[in-house]
Amino acid sequence: MKFSSSLKLNHIFRRLYRSGGRANAMLVLYARPNHTQRNHVGITVGKKLGHAVVRNRVRRRLREVYRLNEEAFTPGWDIVVVARSRAIGASFSELTDAYLSLAEKSGILHSGQ
Repeated sequence: MKFSSSLKLNHIFRRLYRSGGRANAMLVLYARPNHTQRNHVGITVGKKLGHAVVRNRVRRRLREVYRLNEEAFTPGWDIVVVARSRAIGASFSELTDAYLSLAEKSGILHSGQ
């Protein structure tokens, strides 16, 4: 990831959860400006979605969706993506479409994307 880093601090996750998020059938995306030139990306997959192997697979796929489309995102945002149960059985292209549509609705993609 060229201009992004992982989001790991619990208080930042909680602050983003209080902000308004965007949702579809597979994902919920929370975004808030961080006034830097880097994006901080966090991924949450709850225990209700399955065992560790299943959760980690969804997490890896979401991280890869962001990595492949990183140039499309405007720098300077804290982003948290929460996986829903439909994300487990979704194909990679379905996850990509869901992720990018939420990012577009949130206004964190470059204009024209």
